[in-house]
Amino acid sequence: MKLDSKRNFLVRKFLKEYLDLHRSKEDEQVTVEYIRNGVEFKGTNLWILIFATVIASLGLNVNSTAVIIGAMLISPLMGPTMGIGLSIGLNDFELMKRSLKSYAVTTLFSVVTATLYFLFTPLDEVQSELLARTSPSIYDVFIALMGGLAGIVALATKEKGNVIPGVAIATALMPPLCTAGFGLATGNLLYFLGAFYLYFINSVFISLATYIGVRLMRFERKQFVDKERERIVKRYIVWITIATMCPAVYLTYNIVRETFYQTSANRFITQELQFPDSQILSRDISYEKREIRVVLVGKEIPENQIVEARNRLDKYSLDNTKLVVFQGLGNNNAVDISNIKSMVMEDFYHNSERQLSAQRVELDSIKRALDAFSGSQVDLRMGKEMKVLFPMVKTLSVSKSLQMLIDSARMDTVTFAIVGCTHAPSAPEKRKMNDWLKARTGADKVHLIVE
Repeated sequence: MKLDSKRNFLVRKFLKEYLDLHRSKEDEQVTVEYIRNGVEFKGTNLWILIFATVIASLGLNVNSTAVIIGAMLISPLMGPTMGIGLSIGLNDFELMKRSLKSYAVTTLFSVVTATLYFLFTPLDEVQSELLARTSPSIYDVFIALMGGLAGIVALATKEKGNVIPGVAIATALMPPLCTAGFGLATGNLLYFLGAFYLYFINSVFISLATYIGVRLMRFERKQFVDKERERIVKRYIVWITIATMCPAVYLTYNIVRETFYQTSANRFITQELQFPDSQILSRDISYEKREIRVVLVGKEIPENQIVEARNRLDKYSLDNTKLVVFQGLGNNNAVDISNIKSMVMEDFYHNSERQLSAQRVELDSIKRALDAFSGSQVDLRMGKEMKVLFPMVKTLSVSKSLQMLIDSARMDTVTFAIVGCTHAPSAPEKRKMNDWLKARTGADKVHLIVE
């Protein structure tokens, strides 16, 4: 018993020492004031948001991940979202009202700005960065929750570091709003609803994470002199929280179900639809329609084997799911050509990426070799060092060249150093200069030419 007690004490001590949130905690009022200041959206903050929205829309339009990341770093959208979570944790109804108002204003301005941009831009092709923001998954929920927790913990500590910019990038509030604007501008309601759905889920779970962080770090709740007013305020906060969380819980539940469905469907395809002399060309899994569509190429699979595979759908919790298998490319088969085109383009993209990467490595290697022969290894520091060691030196040129030995026709690499001096150096100075150049350039031998 004593041994167990001692072990438990050591474990608790270890956890407290390394996981204590209060170890480097910032003054509570400083943290609260910082979040309060980020809630207000008037003047400068609103203009920055508008500029960030245009930048993010441009990034989505030209499919540039770097531009989108830059826009997320500029965007001040995290302020109202964290303000809502803080207000719930502190029982601060006034802060909640300000945060909800700012949240509505920022959402409206972002969507309107993005819609106007996509209405007038000549580029109207749907890019992969846009499509990625139209269908939220369970991973988006986890990212928002973990990102929000990281954000509030970082804000509440003295060593804030670069966590907040990282949270802004990870939780990605700006791109879904821009995609929602694209949906409105193009009249695609599904894009608008899917992107806004993702934005709402991210916002709710960032606020929830902020609330959890505030309570874990035991921030002091707001005290009321009038207890009746305190009771009314708490009731309002509870009802607003319930009104916000209920849709989020329902939507998250659907996301979880869809994620499980997609996982089961992919497992079914991998395990049950692998046939010899046949290959899966494309797959399309629809949770809404409860349908799996697969295109097979190669040797035709007998219908009885496909029926057997359909009968095993229940094993993968895919009840009431319709399995549609297309084989070959004949006129009698309604093959989805867009799926095939998508897969071909994806393969082409990945192959191009690999080729570009290999060419980039080769170009870097050629550049280094060219630098070695062109004398670009001579830098300012080398010149200053030589001036200190040999004050008579005015100019320095170092380059490599190929030298042929005529009798043997053998090629050799030679390093030439051409040195301009105010007066002719002595023989010992030349030897010393030659030895220093060999050590500095790493060459086995250096041909020194003094002008």
